[in-house]
Amino acid sequence: MLWRDGRLQEGTVAPFDLADRGLLLGDGVFDTAMALGGRVAAEEAHLTRLGRAAAALGFALDEAEARTAMRAVAAGYERAAIRTTVTRGPGPRGLRPPAGARPVLWSSAAPLRPGMAFSEMSLGWSAIRRNETSPTSRHKTLGYLDAVLAAEAAGPQGHDEALFLNLQGRVACAGIGNVFAVFGREVVTPPLEDGVLAGIVRAQVLALAPGLGLVPAERSMTPADLAGAEAVILTNSLRLIAPVRRIGERAYASAGHPAVLALREALSREIGQACGMAVEG
Repeated sequence: MLWRDGRLQEGTVAPFDLADRGLLLGDGVFDTAMALGGRVAAEEAHLTRLGRAAAALGFALDEAEARTAMRAVAAGYERAAIRTTVTRGPGPRGLRPPAGARPVLWSSAAPLRPGMAFSEMSLGWSAIRRNETSPTSRHKTLGYLDAVLAAEAAGPQGHDEALFLNLQGRVACAGIGNVFAVFGREVVTPPLEDGVLAGIVRAQVLALAPGLGLVPAERSMTPADLAGAEAVILTNSLRLIAPVRRIGERAYASAGHPAVLALREALSREIGQACGMAVEG
């Protein structure tokens, strides 16, 4: 299902200006959200982040249009993955953005794969480094080739996804989400300054932790720090909280860790209450 130019259509094919800077230069941003029962989970947080990402690139998001698009495509599914994309729009040749941006927005939906939420994952270390000096490292821009190539390299090694270090050799994030490590009652994730996306579920985990008797923390971690963790989780808006069973050759019993189970239950409850139906996982 696709929403474009104020209307819904089946399929994913629509007319497109081949001078669009999103296509030619990756000059745009996107957001991925879960929808249950036609409701977008954490809708306001997703819209706010999308707007901030567009502003960071120097153009404005029409939040009302984005909200309409997300809700329109979500309405056709019981459980869906929603992607909303916004480009700066068409422009002349060259890198410098045109004086007047004409943003192009569309949203699409697909059935959410059963069992995706809370499923275990294995992560492999990527040889590609995350550039924490780049503003784009903290936003979901259309330039995702590093993540694509890292995931492709991780597959033959028996991993589901890739884990990135930044230029300083600190743990940053996975190609598809944020990483948390559990040390006793402490739940630690790298700070945004280490080249980390401000994930929606990342923020939810940090907010939920104190009410569960856990201590949330944002601080830099090295691979050695991560190797010493009791459990590791990956978070994103479709997998929610994915227990990590392995990073490289280091195995973790993350799925059964009390902190991971408590966070999973709390997040499931929060999303279920907001959307009016239970998360399937």
